[in-house]
Amino acid sequence: MNSDSDLQIAGDILEVPHLLQAPREHPATVAEFAGLARSIAADRSQWEHLVRYDATSRWYHRLRTGPGYEVWLLSWVPGQGSGLHGHGDSSGVLTVLGGALTERTERGTRALDAGAQRVFAPGYVHEVVNDALEPAVSLHVYFPGLTEMPMHGAHSARCASVAPSVPPSAEVTA
Repeated sequence: MNSDSDLQIAGDILEVPHLLQAPREHPATVAEFAGLARSIAADRSQWEHLVRYDATSRWYHRLRTGPGYEVWLLSWVPGQGSGLHGHGDSSGVLTVLGGALTERTERGTRALDAGAQRVFAPGYVHEVVNDALEPAVSLHVYFPGLTEMPMHGAHSARCASVAPSVPPSAEVTA
């Protein structure tokens, strides 16, 4: 008996149906969106055959949508970057699937190797760049779906938006 608590559970707690939640068809929490990104990353058959590399601009492909969210696949050849930008009212999960990326914010620089995952809230401003010598691939989950990506000046992480709203079917970057 644990002397720190008078609570004891008898039997199998998983047999108490009112304590169990039915599995959700779609993610609804930050942890579930991060889990969605990890599960897609782990199953290369869902995305590897779609990846293309373009030397003139970053390649992107909307991989999946659900109620209130979008999943994008992006590729980055060496030297390609997103520019300093925000994500409007969207939160997001960035997961590096292959290669390495560098994230720059007003707080500093962070190396993101394959498997790295970044979760960010609305209002987060960053730049993502492939500073490596090899191509990189990343997965981006936005919730709600990305409708704008305001670009920011190179010297200020908090300056006015200069980009119009991005319609859901248009190009979406980091």
